[in-house]
Amino acid sequence: MPYRLSASLRGHKADVRAVSSPQDDLILSASRDTTAIYWSRSSPSQFTQNHVYKPGPRFVSSVAYIPPQPEAPQGYVVTGGQDSLVNVYDVAANQDTPAFTLIGHEQNVCTLSAAHDGTIISGSWDQTAKVWKNYQLAYDLRGHEQSVWAVIALEPDKFLTGSADNTIKLWNGNKAIRTYTGHTQAVRGLALIPDIGFASCANDSTVRVWSFDGVELYKLEGHTSFVYSLAVTSRGDIISGGEDRSVRIWRDGECIQTIVHPAISVWAVSTMPNSDIVTGCSDGIIRVFSRDEDRWAPADEVTNFEMDVASQAVPADVVGGVKISSLPSPDALLKPGTKSGENLLINNKGKGEVYSWDALKQEWIKVGDLAEGPGVSRKVHYQGKDYDYVFDVDIQEGVPPLKLPYNISENPYVAAQRFLEYNDIPMHFLDQVVGFINRSTAGVTLGSSGAGASDPFTGGSRYQPGQATSGSMAGEFADPFTGASRYRSPATPVAPPTVVTSGDPWTGASRYSGSVSGTSSITSPTSPQSTSAAKLPVHSSHLFLQANVPAMQAKLHQFNDLLRQEIAASSSALYNRDLNYLDDMFTYITKVTSSPPVQPKFPITSNHLEVLIHLLTKWPPAQRFPALDLTRLVIAYAPESYANETELTSRFFAALFEGAEWSDPWSPLPSSEVPRNKYSSAPPSIANAFKDDTTVGDGAWIKLIFEKIQEAPYTAFTKPQTRMTLSTVYFNLSCRGTRDQLDPSIRSPLLALTLTVLQNERGDPETAYRSLVALGNIVYAANQFNSPLQPTQESSARAVLNTLPSTFVSDTRIRSLSKDILAML
Repeated sequence: MPYRLSASLRGHKADVRAVSSPQDDLILSASRDTTAIYWSRSSPSQFTQNHVYKPGPRFVSSVAYIPPQPEAPQGYVVTGGQDSLVNVYDVAANQDTPAFTLIGHEQNVCTLSAAHDGTIISGSWDQTAKVWKNYQLAYDLRGHEQSVWAVIALEPDKFLTGSADNTIKLWNGNKAIRTYTGHTQAVRGLALIPDIGFASCANDSTVRVWSFDGVELYKLEGHTSFVYSLAVTSRGDIISGGEDRSVRIWRDGECIQTIVHPAISVWAVSTMPNSDIVTGCSDGIIRVFSRDEDRWAPADEVTNFEMDVASQAVPADVVGGVKISSLPSPDALLKPGTKSGENLLINNKGKGEVYSWDALKQEWIKVGDLAEGPGVSRKVHYQGKDYDYVFDVDIQEGVPPLKLPYNISENPYVAAQRFLEYNDIPMHFLDQVVGFINRSTAGVTLGSSGAGASDPFTGGSRYQPGQATSGSMAGEFADPFTGASRYRSPATPVAPPTVVTSGDPWTGASRYSGSVSGTSSITSPTSPQSTSAAKLPVHSSHLFLQANVPAMQAKLHQFNDLLRQEIAASSSALYNRDLNYLDDMFTYITKVTSSPPVQPKFPITSNHLEVLIHLLTKWPPAQRFPALDLTRLVIAYAPESYANETELTSRFFAALFEGAEWSDPWSPLPSSEVPRNKYSSAPPSIANAFKDDTTVGDGAWIKLIFEKIQEAPYTAFTKPQTRMTLSTVYFNLSCRGTRDQLDPSIRSPLLALTLTVLQNERGDPETAYRSLVALGNIVYAANQFNSPLQPTQESSARAVLNTLPSTFVSDTRIRSLSKDILAML
């Protein structure tokens, strides 16, 4: 009997990235909607949600099941995701709080497997797999050179891993005892085949079957794009699912059935003990397919599923683009196909239709309509809407492509911003994504050739983009990050290019190519000048000045025009006088940063600051990054505009923190993530506020700054450059304190925050060194102004100075400076 639809499980709101079905009446699913769901069978063709697990605010990428244990009679649900954590939930407890949280990975946990004794193996983008026993890390599996995409726990101490480095490894304990080579692209899935060996699938569109002694027994070819997941039924059939919308059933080396899905990607497949197949797709739906008629879905539900499949548009690129007029008539459907999954294109009254041969049913199944051209009949259904395009965007080698939906009739900037926000990608990629859309739709027009809406950003036609850049292949949809194609899997992986070539090295927030450099009195620990420690006191501050002012100005105007076009957001846009004030600030910055500098004829006033406050508080968070960069420069180059106006200055800096989303919950930033505004934009701006000639005034705005900084846990700043910007804030204010005595209400939090850095910093010597200089300046000023530290402060300082040299043994500056400061106490 052929497989037919048994059940459709609707509950997730985004792509289902992983499924597990260890029992006939149990399904586990993990989704990009940040949840995992435990489903229980309520009837032969229905499942209901038993519990929804919410590990955190990030995507859940993997799920596994631990069979019943003495302490957990119903077993455990295990999840892994973008937060780099592995969470273990007791099924019987039916609670959101995990029984165990396993910490150790540094990036997305994309695959999980569990042995019967409770041993867990996890694979991650951090290029490692980790083995957990008794819910503690037992050992790491290190040896892969790229992300580990697939893992299997064969026995409590025997494992298989598959990686984006194109290899598979067999492990005995933490030792790799065999490496399997043959795939030409990232290995995405593994499945055990009893009495034979195992199967693997990859981005090279193949499924391969191996014996454990290293022999490739045979290769299964039929998928037309990436193959993401594998499973094996109890009777030994291999099940594969991938980017070509299909699930394929393989028996004895042949594809015996192809199940096309009404979705872009079949991300995950699993099998039940009764051999039913479970799939998880990009449309957020979990589907179950069965060979048992008793478990088939009602006839109307099966018909609706088949109609959904048949109504999908199939890009001509996928089926070998041909002219519809040259296709055979429907009479061609009378001739049987030769193998399951074979495609047949016909001309049905001028309309191209795509059929797939089902070997078990012995009939042609319509799987879609052939797209004639973008914006005409080619419509791709994605997340409940029809689009002219749904592009694949590869953001990293070995990482699944993200979906970028786009209609020819819409502004490419709107589509690009929607894509970046949905996928939590920094907004400084906006221009790059827009360029990708324009190149990918090159030559496409909407309406007559003479009519086109003028693009407010480029002055050209929004609907008639220019040709692709030189060197691109005709007809290819070049990926903006990898250069790969949406529809064609290249023979070899393409390494992602550097996407930010000369952004601000401190903030990470600006993509503008800067030529304005800052000056520093503290040199890098890797430079020749840094072999000796600074002589206390140090008076000169370090500023963050790098920027490309014209690009920044253009970006703000682009965003402002975009807001003005949107009815709901138009009240947030700038108009007339405020736009003039905005351009005034750029004129001012351009003049003072020119070579040689030119003193502007007008100052930055309270009116200009009010415009910045508006941008920081009224604009959508995703569009604030150029405003935050402009704020950083205004603070550095026009301190007279804020330092002497207490009320306005306090509102100005409060707006800075609001614009950087400082009040949002704090959590450690994964090492793979580009720092967001709160980590990257606010600290450099504050550091610039404490430049050498800043007038402190009554200190009200400085107190506000320190109140805000104290809200942020130092441990949340996981990237060295973000920790260094914090230490520079303290260093710069300490420089001011060597000339003008700081009020005790300012000195006390400054000292406390400086000591916090020195007590917690373990990895970056430059961060520790800058904070150490700040401590030295504070101690110097305490002696200079006859305002000694409190006994508890002095005790804490001595403790840090005695232990810090042993933490950074190789840095002679830290050892020398610690000794000097101790002598001053």
